[in-house]
Amino acid sequence: MQVRLRSLFSFPNPVNEVAARVVAGGVVVLCVVMVALDQPWLLVPLAYGFWARVLTGPSLSPLGQLATRVVAPRLATPRPVAGPPKRFAQAMGVLFSSTALVLWAGFGALTAAWVVVGLLVVAAMLESVFGLCLGCRVFGALMQAGLIPEEVCEACADVSLHHPELRREPAEV
Repeated sequence: MQVRLRSLFSFPNPVNEVAARVVAGGVVVLCVVMVALDQPWLLVPLAYGFWARVLTGPSLSPLGQLATRVVAPRLATPRPVAGPPKRFAQAMGVLFSSTALVLWAGFGALTAAWVVVGLLVVAAMLESVFGLCLGCRVFGALMQAGLIPEEVCEACADVSLHHPELRREPAEV
């Protein structure tokens, strides 16, 4: 039972970047529909999805399941990228979506909630359309500043893993 729970509450590493971009596209669509149709109750499934993805990867996220099992495999071959920065990006989504939900449900501040959702749409659209993950960039900056230890993401710390042109050849003796 404990092993099953541990595997449920884990995040994949590596992550399929194609699936991550599909999830980001789904977030954009949900947010645009939510604001365009003035349906703030959709903040609940939005926040749930981010919480589910942070805690369990795609396992308990309907959008994560759709992206990883159905859409991404039909779009392109998987492109593995480091998992920890993607998890951090999902955690930023938790922060934004939960803040919007509390602003609306707790304080009745719908306009403020829509502003936060708008910021989330910008970040998700950058990820979905251009492959620019703002959460991953923040994660990298925090690693460079020493606030996230290199052990958290060794693949992130060694840039040469993703950029072979930067690899140093061992010196000959």
